Amino acid sequence: MATAALPAVPAGFTGRDDDLAELMPVLNPAAESDLPVLICAVSGLGGIGKTSLAVYAARQAVRNGWFPGGTLFVDFRGYDEDPVTADQALVALLDRLGVCGTDLPQASASQYALYQALLDERPSTLLLFDNASDPAQLTPLLPAADRHRVLITSRGRLTALDARLLDLDVLTPEAAADLLNKSLQLTDPRDDRVLREPKAVAELGTLCGHHPLALRLTVGMLRERRYRSIGSLVEELGGDGDRTRMLGVRPVFEAAYGQLPSDQARLLRLLSLAPTAEVSGEAAAALAGLSEGRTLSLLEGLAAACLVTPVPVAGEDVRWRLHDLVRAFGADVVSGNAELREEGEGARERVLGWYLRWADAADDRLRWLPGMEVPERFGGRGEALAWFDGERAGLVAAMGWGREQRFAPAAVRLGECLGEYLAWRRYFDDWIAVAEAGREAAGRTGDRLDEAIAWNNLGLALRVAGRVEEAVQAHTRARDLYQAAGDRPGEAMAWNNLGLALRAVGRVEEAVQAHTGARDLYQDVVDRPREASAWNNLGNALRRVGRVEEAVQAHTRARDLYQAAGDRPRETSAWNNLGIALEQAGRAEEAVEAYGTSLEIARECEDWYGVGQALYNLALLHATAGRPAQALPAYLEAADAFTRANAPTDATDAQSAADALT
Repeated sequence: MATAALPAVPAGFTGRDDDLAELMPVLNPAAESDLPVLICAVSGLGGIGKTSLAVYAARQAVRNGWFPGGTLFVDFRGYDEDPVTADQALVALLDRLGVCGTDLPQASASQYALYQALLDERPSTLLLFDNASDPAQLTPLLPAADRHRVLITSRGRLTALDARLLDLDVLTPEAAADLLNKSLQLTDPRDDRVLREPKAVAELGTLCGHHPLALRLTVGMLRERRYRSIGSLVEELGGDGDRTRMLGVRPVFEAAYGQLPSDQARLLRLLSLAPTAEVSGEAAAALAGLSEGRTLSLLEGLAAACLVTPVPVAGEDVRWRLHDLVRAFGADVVSGNAELREEGEGARERVLGWYLRWADAADDRLRWLPGMEVPERFGGRGEALAWFDGERAGLVAAMGWGREQRFAPAAVRLGECLGEYLAWRRYFDDWIAVAEAGREAAGRTGDRLDEAIAWNNLGLALRVAGRVEEAVQAHTRARDLYQAAGDRPGEAMAWNNLGLALRAVGRVEEAVQAHTGARDLYQDVVDRPREASAWNNLGNALRRVGRVEEAVQAHTRARDLYQAAGDRPRETSAWNNLGIALEQAGRAEEAVEAYGTSLEIARECEDWYGVGQALYNLALLHATAGRPAQALPAYLEAADAFTRANAPTDATDAQSAADALT
């Protein structure tokens, strides 16, 4: 019984256990299905390993005895200039079934009838149709007998077929390292570079995007340079230039790109210029300068071609991810053409403007107080925080565009809009990165106020990250710039923040003076909410120098001003600090009441760090008073709240305090 020879499985095949676990049960002829013939189509980016997986699965199925009729294999060359048609494939299949020469009917209809008759007589057979691009290549060749199975590979998702679809992704970092090690040791069992250079192997995997073909091509490079380290190849590949060209996979992407409709090709190029590899549909629409509906249609087309990957997120939202090598290819296409570069700059300007518009509105919502104009789009803090959460990676990465003069002013403004959110979520590393980028961008604008704002933001981020001496310097620089510009509200803010940094480095008397100066300036310019902040900070400094009754008065004043302004999130801080001052003044019952109020407001505002602080202080008060039964649950709840607030150190302290009571 004539059957086609399957291609060999590449050496080092690995990392596909989950995919095989999904695929093998489908191939089993004993599996039940509502389909006349069970078809499975494996799709994915060119070079991702679709054929390797299909051939491995086919060989395993034959070894299992599932297909006594053997296998029939056709490479449809679907993405070549001259792909195989169904009629051409039919002649080849009949030849493999023993029909050739004068036995071959002349009429096409007779050929198809003979093909189906032969399959109908044949025991269970696996038909492996590789590298198809169009359902029209396949549909006439699907067997009528339900004991057969069809396994298809394609760079696109063949959604027009009634088939089980399996999308193949890149390898995991561990599987990528395993592929490199197996392939190198196949050539020379003494080649232990992968085991000796785990860091370089991880970097090489990242540079290859964990793409199997790219990894196999680097194996060839490593075999050629057998006496050189993997790190030396990483250094070469990590330089400037198109990685797809250096890795040898560029033809794969050129072929896929060349077959795209012009509007999809344009969107792919523009997506490659986005600040991150994964974007929301809205950000993609901003890049493209198109409506969301039109952009979604184009994204779905690119996803069907396996050039972007839809990533489901909360609710019904989807984000769109571009593989690193596709992204590198797209960016190189743009960089090599002056007209496309101009188009790309316009796209970057649009998406940066989109980020700035909505970050400004979301920031306004986070800072909103009763009586203020209601920001557009966001109905409450929760919606604003959710938008920031979804776009955070792109927002932070877009700040890097401020290194270019064209984008520096927008980057300064964007940095101003991110501080409140990043502080609230306690993303301190991102906050420092944003603040540093904002400071650099402000230096390019030549605007003193821009520089003052940027230095102030940097000081805040440095302080919460524990780099307090640097924070003092940053706020001092901001204060001087505000003073030189004659900006009294800005100067007041800089004094207030300088006081926080001075207190953090132990210069508490100077901190008292700084907060007092800030309070007086805020009173002069009649800014009651920020005056409340100065009173609150002044109370903390006064408490540190032993002036406890004055601290109680300061925190009471801050609380009253926050209440008058309707600033519930900051009111919780004033109540908490008032509780600490009352406790130190020996007024424990009043302190318990203050902590309780702080806790109530923090929960209302979903301020989990504030919840943790209030609970921790309540627990500490109970423990000090010899009430461990009341202290223990409060410590445990505080640990949970700090964990939820992304404050692991505080969570550990609370848990340790709880453990000490048991």
